[in-house]
Amino acid sequence: MKRILGLLVVLAMMAAVPALYAQEERGEVGVFGDFTRLGPAGNTNFTGLGGRLGFNVNNHLQFEGDIGYDFAKNFTNTSTNGLSTSFGTSNLRLLRGLFGPKIQTGVGPVKAYLVLKGGFLNFGVSHSGAAMGFTNSFGGVLNGDTNGVFYPGAGVEFFIGHVFGLRAEAGDMMYFDNGANHNLNVTFGPTFRF
Repeated sequence: MKRILGLLVVLAMMAAVPALYAQEERGEVGVFGDFTRLGPAGNTNFTGLGGRLGFNVNNHLQFEGDIGYDFAKNFTNTSTNGLSTSFGTSNLRLLRGLFGPKIQTGVGPVKAYLVLKGGFLNFGVSHSGAAMGFTNSFGGVLNGDTNGVFYPGAGVEFFIGHVFGLRAEAGDMMYFDNGANHNLNVTFGPTFRF
């Protein structure tokens, strides 16, 4: 009986070892804060939020998609005599969607990577609040001012343990409207491996 029990324990351990190695990461999901400097609009700065989802092909290649929404830009106007100041909102909002490969260093707590993504950038004007403006932006993608985008970028991820990490990325969000328009785009936020 002890031999049979011992044999079962050894077989169970042998079956468990491949299952442990099969627990490699399959992908990542994350949220981010977004900063976009819109060059053709006099280097106007936009900020917003976004999310991303990526699936690993292997340790060095991942395909990911992300979507970001930049809120309406506030501006301040001061009179020439310096006595009066007024605040306003441009009502211009940016919605972007990107998809493409992420080429990264192997496994470990720190990864450097490059991305080459394509997608769209929609310029929308909305007098609604942030939530309704975001929802209404999707209707404007097909009917509004939507332009094709090519986005080369680079970044780094720092992982604490196996699951939780922080990611920072910067790149050139080029949209095409009467030629290429170059814009700095920076994202930062938490990411989770699954």
